[in-house]
Amino acid sequence: MRNQLEQRFDYVKIGIASPERIRQWGERTLPNGQVVGEVVKPETINYRTLKPEMDGLFCERIFGPAKDWECHCGKYKRVRHRGIVCERCGVEVTESRVRRHRMGFIKLAAPVAHVWYLKGIPSYLSILLDMPLRDVEQIVYFNSYVVLDPGNAENLTYKQLLTEDQWLETEEQIYSEDSQMEGVEVGIGAEAIQRLLQDLQLEAEAERLREEILGAKGQKKAKLIKRLRVIDNFVATGSKPEWMILSVVPVIPPDLRPMVQLDGGRFATSDLNDLYRRVINRNNRLARLQEIMAPEIIVRNEKRMLQEAVDALIDNGRRGRTVVGANNRPLKSLSDIIEGKQGRFRQNLLGKRVDYSGRSVIVVGPDLKIHQCGLPREMAIELFQPFVIHRLISRGLVNNIKAAKKMIQRNHPEVVEVLEEVITGHPVLLNRAPTLHRLGIQAFEPLLVEGRAIQLHPLVCQAFNADFDGDQMAVHVPLSIEAQAEARMLMLASHNVLSPATGKPIVHPSQDMVLGCYYLTAENRDATKGAGVHFSNLEDVVRAYEQREV
Repeated sequence: MRNQLEQRFDYVKIGIASPERIRQWGERTLPNGQVVGEVVKPETINYRTLKPEMDGLFCERIFGPAKDWECHCGKYKRVRHRGIVCERCGVEVTESRVRRHRMGFIKLAAPVAHVWYLKGIPSYLSILLDMPLRDVEQIVYFNSYVVLDPGNAENLTYKQLLTEDQWLETEEQIYSEDSQMEGVEVGIGAEAIQRLLQDLQLEAEAERLREEILGAKGQKKAKLIKRLRVIDNFVATGSKPEWMILSVVPVIPPDLRPMVQLDGGRFATSDLNDLYRRVINRNNRLARLQEIMAPEIIVRNEKRMLQEAVDALIDNGRRGRTVVGANNRPLKSLSDIIEGKQGRFRQNLLGKRVDYSGRSVIVVGPDLKIHQCGLPREMAIELFQPFVIHRLISRGLVNNIKAAKKMIQRNHPEVVEVLEEVITGHPVLLNRAPTLHRLGIQAFEPLLVEGRAIQLHPLVCQAFNADFDGDQMAVHVPLSIEAQAEARMLMLASHNVLSPATGKPIVHPSQDMVLGCYYLTAENRDATKGAGVHFSNLEDVVRAYEQREV
């Protein structure tokens, strides 16, 4: 019961995660006081033992055991050791399915900009900083310096961009013996952007913008309103602008980016593992260069490469060269997994496969009522099978489910009789893709028909945007009493005669009905009195009319 209560929620809120929140997702403290969660090695599995490498992308200490109830070193096996953390390898003895939700993190040696907020439309970084996107990109990718604090220098202004030569010239002036310049601060890369974002006073900036909007006009006013809206959103949600610069990168659970051994001994791996490996390799190299105090130009180049590696991980191809794998195929990044028709939301969350559904071509049903549809007997037996089996057992015709299924397969006459009973008053839902508005899926009372085509009343064609030239429709069976009641009360075709968009009737004669109406009202010359009679003059016509022959 407690689990059921915990799973109830009203809505899902999506926002920017702080570095502390990202660490919380992946960090755990072991009973011996050791804190685990940081992925520091790019290795995945040991190709000799086929076990995950410790502190790597598949580490059992961070993500949980690869086998149920078994630690990495093999000291603890079986379910009786549940919950114990092995003192030798540090792996918790639990189910392997925890590897589907336990996360890790990579602590970056230098901050990087989140590519969604940098290159998205609109670019939130450029809006908040009130700088052109091109300038922000120049700073992030180490092409230009930016003035963080002009100090007492007269020739410098806050947020001014400087080229390499300009900065060297300014540096000479600052460090010359007779220099009067003090407090000058210049930065480059995502660190500089982070500093600019930290300097933003959101409430004060929002007040200033509101005053400025009152006196502004046209395009300038629209730009100010756009900026104010973004700032107000940050204030309302309690998010900080500097969170758009990443200092910690989350590592998704290993079972969501699996590595599978193929028949020939080779391994197939998710593209994400390659992208994570690039980030870890470059991050470790940068940390080592900083440790040995390498020249600034080398460190800066490594920071730029780290920025590009994180960009590719989050959204490959959004900026710069697309990272490709074998056969020059672009690697699928986190964004590619989420977005689009084949993405996580539309394919897996919204587009789940459903049981008790069928699909067939639609044909016109001339003798149907508007709330009825013709369901092929073959399809109906499959769709309503659980109900038919239940009715056969409750009638005492069979003793168990297996016998009932055999009876259905043999097409026993009593099965058809039971099916007729079951479908009476049990509505079905008809859906025609693409379902662009709510009338794209409606409820009908099924009637058993011969053949394999679904019969549809021609008046509902406009709501479905259907015609009878080979269109297909899907049938779904509402199983619960509540679902059946909703289908009958809200979704029945006879209750949906007005368009939700315009309020005008959507039940229009179309297709065969229009042809039938035309034929019924067309003038039938052969049946007209006097058809085919020829007259030589007008007097003969008048005489024939008086004698009622024409």
